[in-house]
Amino acid sequence: GEKTMEICDDLGNIIAPLVVRPVNQHDSVLFNESFFGLLEVADLLDINLTGSYVTLDAGFDSEANRMTIAGQGLIPVIHPNPRGTKDQEKLEASQEAFEPYRKIYKQRYHVERCFAWEDVYRRLVIRYDRLQAIHRGFKYIAYSMINLRWFVGEKQRKL
Repeated sequence: GEKTMEICDDLGNIIAPLVVRPVNQHDSVLFNESFFGLLEVADLLDINLTGSYVTLDAGFDSEANRMTIAGQGLIPVIHPNPRGTKDQEKLEASQEAFEPYRKIYKQRYHVERCFAWEDVYRRLVIRYDRLQAIHRGFKYIAYSMINLRWFVGEKQRKL
């Protein structure tokens, strides 16, 4: 099996290249390649991301990830992971530091909804393809359909 990491905007559109790794690797190993893929796409499209929020779940909570994001001029909003911390002061400090971003983090459901839309495509959930290139191609078709859903809906709202 394999796991993938996609980057979605706040509308649920997939906006960065797909990164694929074996399923036995933790999600955090996908971060750098995905994040810098996003920066490449933004650069190609001449989009300035400076000051944008990057929301990640607790699995990506690390000082290295925070520094990587902040180093590119973006604002990391990563849910604190207690990781077995028994020191109550440290737990409270991490929650307190996260508090100003809680409202922004709640918008993460847009990203999670995007992942749920991917699960509509059974062929992607239960991988039938032996060749990675074929599986990746079907993922790109699914992502195009997910993004098309928003563009068609937006056009209808304007009519």
